[in-house]
Amino acid sequence: MTWETQLKESIRTIQEASSALGIKPDEKSRLKHVVERHPMRVPPYYLSLINPDDPNDPVRAMAVPSVDELNLMGSYDTSGEKENTKMPGLQHKYPQTALILSTNRCAMYCRHCFRKRLVGLPNDELLRRFDDAASYVRQHREINNVLISGGDPFVLSTSVIARFLEMLSDIQHLSFIRFGTRVPVTLPHRIIDDPELLGLLRKHSSPQRRIFVVTQFNHPREITEEAIAAIDCLMRSGIVVNNQTVLLKGVNDDPECLATLQNNLAGIGVNPYYVFQCRPVKRVKHHFQVPLHRGYEIVETAKSMLNGYSKRFRYIMSHKKGKIEIVGKMGDEIFFKFHQARDPRNTGKFFSRKIHSHEGWLADGEDVFSERIRDAAG
Repeated sequence: MTWETQLKESIRTIQEASSALGIKPDEKSRLKHVVERHPMRVPPYYLSLINPDDPNDPVRAMAVPSVDELNLMGSYDTSGEKENTKMPGLQHKYPQTALILSTNRCAMYCRHCFRKRLVGLPNDELLRRFDDAASYVRQHREINNVLISGGDPFVLSTSVIARFLEMLSDIQHLSFIRFGTRVPVTLPHRIIDDPELLGLLRKHSSPQRRIFVVTQFNHPREITEEAIAAIDCLMRSGIVVNNQTVLLKGVNDDPECLATLQNNLAGIGVNPYYVFQCRPVKRVKHHFQVPLHRGYEIVETAKSMLNGYSKRFRYIMSHKKGKIEIVGKMGDEIFFKFHQARDPRNTGKFFSRKIHSHEGWLADGEDVFSERIRDAAG
């Protein structure tokens, strides 16, 4: 089955999901309301990874809607993406990085997605003209890398991806280009069965300027023979592959599971990059977010089971003020450090805050940071 056929034959309705996996009759009508607001798509490949006899299957939790998505606690934009948008489809939050939202489509619509406000839906935040985005990057010489994301750029045609790469290739101040894609996990045949795509990536990934793929494996069962083959194809094409795991309740919130995942990723050549604290997104927060105290303990216990290579990842909160690393705890106090900051003056700064046992995020107010912020070296 080709990857295009996989997409066409994906499960999209609650009735189809119920036929394949079984859904309680009293949940069907409520889940239909969820899918009307946030579409579902599960390719046959990823569906095959789900245990149909286990309603609490961790792989199922990432793919199949839940009544917990009816809970509206949280926000649809937890990291301030709209306020960092310079033109439709282009964000510039950190000086060195431009983020391009290339599409609203994905091979699978993950239920924990932090861009639920736009993925699978018409939205004015998406890229309209790639040449305008390329012109912006060309004019801002402080930008040394571009992240092409979405949605998932690898569901676009190879010819469209080629156009992106060709327009960026002559911008001399770019050191590298990244693609944010979950296709190696959810639809690996898109990579395995398309020599044209691999040839294109090989052409544009040189020793002088590499292309990176940033993907998202969240559970060891996602590391299948097909996924391994897709990763191997990328690596043989000169692509560096990094992984960003999201810490998810009911999926990988167990130290042994998280350690197995990171160790197995290192084994297939994927670099552990980040473990993200799940963002407090509407229809996600209640269902998936792990409290910060528990999250820190899970991550640190997992690290104790890993070698130095497998535990290179950072435990990160992608906050409106920047990427904030969660670095320690003492009693009810948690210690943080700005890994990256929207305000460059905060980069590298260290602060602490008393966190209640149920809290999973830092509030947005300036006072949260100003009173107790210190230089990391201080």
